[in-house]
Amino acid sequence: MRSAIVGSRSGSLTGVHRFVASSFYLGFIPRRLRGSDSGAGTFGAALGVAVAIPVLKAPWWVGLIAAAVAIGASLWSSRPFAVDGADPGWVCMDETAGTLVAVVGLGGWPWLVAIVVARAADIFKVLPGVPQAERLHGAVGITADDVVAGLYGAAVGWLLTAAGL
Repeated sequence: MRSAIVGSRSGSLTGVHRFVASSFYLGFIPRRLRGSDSGAGTFGAALGVAVAIPVLKAPWWVGLIAAAVAIGASLWSSRPFAVDGADPGWVCMDETAGTLVAVVGLGGWPWLVAIVVARAADIFKVLPGVPQAERLHGAVGITADDVVAGLYGAAVGWLLTAAGL
């Protein structure tokens, strides 16, 4: 009886991992619509934007906490799916986290530009550190490239803010 309970908890926990890793099932939308996971990251980034909007008026540290929670959620939830270097397309909590990193403390145009830069850095992976971070092992590799891309977005956003834009 005990093993059946433990087994069901394990299966249930995997379901929770899948729910969180897919940014609350948003990562499965492209597969449902087009039969492909391509573009799932944009749905994860959209969740990051949705979380960041109410944080716009909050102190900067609230955004930092939101980003840290999303990074932790990405690392935790993607771990079971990161077997043998796998990075399933539907896993997109990493994009949610990267988007939240990009906008910490920003507002106005710099906020929007930071999101665009972070998405471009994640998609094209040409900026230093992004492809290297993606090659890290397991859930760290799944999450790290988006965090590095988010840092590029944040840097551009903060430069624009410092320039008074």
